[in-house]
Amino acid sequence: MSAPADTAVRVLCIAGSPRRQGNSDQMLDALVRGVRAAGGEAVELHAAAAGLNPCRGCNACSLTGQCVIRDGMDDVYREIDAADAVAVATPVFFATVPAVLKMLIDRLQPYWARRFVLGEPPRPVKRPGAILIVGGGGDPFGTDCAVAPVKSAFAVIAVRADEVLVSVGPDAPGEVGNLPDILARAEEIGRELVESARKQRAWPPPQTRF
Repeated sequence: MSAPADTAVRVLCIAGSPRRQGNSDQMLDALVRGVRAAGGEAVELHAAAAGLNPCRGCNACSLTGQCVIRDGMDDVYREIDAADAVAVATPVFFATVPAVLKMLIDRLQPYWARRFVLGEPPRPVKRPGAILIVGGGGDPFGTDCAVAPVKSAFAVIAVRADEVLVSVGPDAPGEVGNLPDILARAEEIGRELVESARKQRAWPPPQTRF
């Protein structure tokens, strides 16, 4: 059974910065424009405003497949399960992602537990995904350690890292606006996510467990 043809492709767009309308937010805004231009539905989620608490490391999800913490992550789980594609935009803080985004990533442990502890079958097809990274360029350790945790998160929620767009240089708020090629590429990626997701909607999404 396939999704209804008139149902718009849902792209979950996660902003990982604690600061609103900074450089990574502007890159994500460009991607959102591309999603909408291609006829998709952009579902915007700001990690810093999602009402999340940190993972307790209690391993209860290894028994039930669900997190025992009841907070804003319940809504995040539902959005992840309903998404046809996922994009994450983040700045680089000390060579990795900000704490607000890492907290969201850590709370994805139930997906890992269900797959690798409880033995539930994986999602039949991985969904398209994109990672947008912006860093000031002053850290000698670069951006790889910011890309890696997002790729790890994508792996457990059945999302492919089809595109990784890295911009090194913009530091002060809004400086990425001086890089039209980067913003144009981010917008193009948004369109590509929609088109890629459309091509693989021949399978029904699983029911959310959250």
